[in-house]
Amino acid sequence: MASATTAIRGPVLTYTGDAFLEGLERTMRYESDAIVAMKDGKVTHFGAANAVRDALPPDTTVRHLGKDTLTMAGFIDCHVHYAQTQIIGAYGEQLIDWLDEYTFSAEQQFADKAHARDVARVFLKECLRAGTTTAAVFCTVHPQSVDAFFEESAALGTRMIAGKVMMDRNAPGALTDTPKKGYDETKALIGTWHGKGRHLYCVTPRFAPTSSPEQMEMAGAVWNEHPGTYLQSHVAENRGEVAWARALYPERKGYLDIYDHFGQLGKRAIYGHGIWLTEDELRRCHDTGTAIAHCPTSNFFLGSGCFNLRNAKKAGRPVRIGLGTDLGAGTSFSMLQTLNEAYKAAQLNGNPLSSGHAFYLATRGSAHSLYLEDTIGSIAPGMEADLVVLDLKSTPIIEYRMGYCNDLDDALFIQMTLGDDRAVLATYVAGQLAYTRPARHDA
Repeated sequence: MASATTAIRGPVLTYTGDAFLEGLERTMRYESDAIVAMKDGKVTHFGAANAVRDALPPDTTVRHLGKDTLTMAGFIDCHVHYAQTQIIGAYGEQLIDWLDEYTFSAEQQFADKAHARDVARVFLKECLRAGTTTAAVFCTVHPQSVDAFFEESAALGTRMIAGKVMMDRNAPGALTDTPKKGYDETKALIGTWHGKGRHLYCVTPRFAPTSSPEQMEMAGAVWNEHPGTYLQSHVAENRGEVAWARALYPERKGYLDIYDHFGQLGKRAIYGHGIWLTEDELRRCHDTGTAIAHCPTSNFFLGSGCFNLRNAKKAGRPVRIGLGTDLGAGTSFSMLQTLNEAYKAAQLNGNPLSSGHAFYLATRGSAHSLYLEDTIGSIAPGMEADLVVLDLKSTPIIEYRMGYCNDLDDALFIQMTLGDDRAVLATYVAGQLAYTRPARHDA
């Protein structure tokens, strides 16, 4: 029995191309009164309400959202560790000390699949509450942590990218595998999960310092043996980490070259951070189609540095850039709060980030970094119907501030600087309502 068409009506914002390279005027589409219709997980109609209304099937149910809302494609988180959900907000330290003190201890608990399942359930619920419908996720070294995550995601119908972490040195024994074990377990997980439902598999060497040359070779091999899969890792997050990686691989000409040597750059490879990449390394990312996940909340929390977004997108060698929360060093599931921090990072680099470009990053830009811009990240017929609906007056101070709002750019900027998960009125996954904000009770 075919499903019925459902629709929502209200203001809608989406993007049709790269806002950084083509400009906002050509790529940013705003409709003050639009209809988005959905059926069988896809968008079937989108446009001005007056133009779309008569084209809908006669039995279509239309939900009216109101003029103080804004519907967009669901937010996309390009770099996040679900296994670190339980250590969000753990005190300070720099990257390596933070890993040793908090992360590795928490991740050992994922040997227990029941624990992994419980954390995955909390993580995915929080994603939907924040309007995030797709994420590139680090699990742990345990295969059951991947199974638990994808099983919970399957129950919700979310499009998720995830993989088992590979580590064979410089980590606790309970969190290490071997080059062969990492290869074999990754290959088996690819067979189980990649392309099953809305799931995509990501080969996941944690980062070069925790993998031997033998494991790095095996990680590159298993990725290249399975076209269409992803590869994720970390690069140039912290100056000490850069020095450590280079000391462990002295024969390579730089940190990125370690991954390059082992066949780990290219389409569908995405690296967290990239703060300290050199000009030559950024050009290599451009030439190979390798993407960087900008994680400003985490970068500030750990004192790692300040990623230069404008330089990364420089004409002549623009790099694909997505946005990541990097929980749990990141301190919020909210993509609005992540945009707030991205704006500050841009300011510190002398290049303010407009609200139009910011929301592009959180939606189509992140989809572009994942080579999924023809599937998610925009609202158009044929696209998967993952949507977030924002309440533009979600808190008393935002409601007050919106009374002095001049235009759409101003409204968007208010949301990304003052908004958080409370602004998410509803989240749709494959056309189904997956989250509705509880009724607000103001004092």
